[in-house]
Amino acid sequence: MKFLAIDVETANSDMASICQIGFVIYENGQIKKEWSSLINPEDYFDYWNISIHNIKEEDVINSPKFTEIYEFIKHHLENYICVCHTHFDRVSINRTCEKYGLPTIKNNWIDTAKVSRRCWEEFANKGYGLANVCKKLNYNFNHHDALEDAKASAHILLSAIKEKGNTIDDWIIRLNKPFLADSKNYSDSISKDGNPDGSLFGEVLVFTGSLQISRIEASALASEIGCKVVNGVTKQTTLLVVGDQDLSKLGGKEKSSKHIKAEELKKNGHNIRILKESDFIALYESHKISEK
Repeated sequence: MKFLAIDVETANSDMASICQIGFVIYENGQIKKEWSSLINPEDYFDYWNISIHNIKEEDVINSPKFTEIYEFIKHHLENYICVCHTHFDRVSINRTCEKYGLPTIKNNWIDTAKVSRRCWEEFANKGYGLANVCKKLNYNFNHHDALEDAKASAHILLSAIKEKGNTIDDWIIRLNKPFLADSKNYSDSISKDGNPDGSLFGEVLVFTGSLQISRIEASALASEIGCKVVNGVTKQTTLLVVGDQDLSKLGGKEKSSKHIKAEELKKNGHNIRILKESDFIALYESHKISEK
């Protein structure tokens, strides 16, 4: 049994602003190799991201750029089944490849959030965040350090394999099967329930700002990949999708009330991720590709 677990941290809400990468390789249940590096994202650092991972711009000035480690990362990812917790790390790597005009890395992925939902009943519909699952498994780690998070994802997969007595190939097959009956919602309402079989089922999403597609269309896409779409930001909100131009550092636009409230909740410890519209679309496309 061989696999590579990987995690990334980003400098700001742009998923292509990777500032740290860590991975660990397991063979026959034992660590064969681990690697971690700060990355110069050639981008600004947002206060909210710094407050999560404590990586600052001055920390990465002399660190390699993604283009300088691309071949190294590509070599490892292409030679192993890749493991990460949710789609975010996978999409972040792909978005960074696009940013620099590099070929997307082709490989097989296992999402340990999906594994958690299928392995432990209490995580079937909610609560399957990395820290929460590891708490159940009595696994202690330094959350939001890329290498530590990668090891945590690996521990979840190894625990699930032991729990169910199956193999990594069994899990790949199981993750490709529907979780529950399809519940796509294509009504004209912006508020929608999430498809239980979607990769992001359990996420509570809010849109704000000027989007390139209509809110109704955006809501339908979000619902299809599992998100519950609501109108206002609350303590239950986990994703805020903001129009690209509204997240531009030099855009000169004032933040919406939803955006300000989300940042206030993040400051107070609530787990809310703020995404650009284009990153949200990339998440959707990644989900559709993984279905094929």
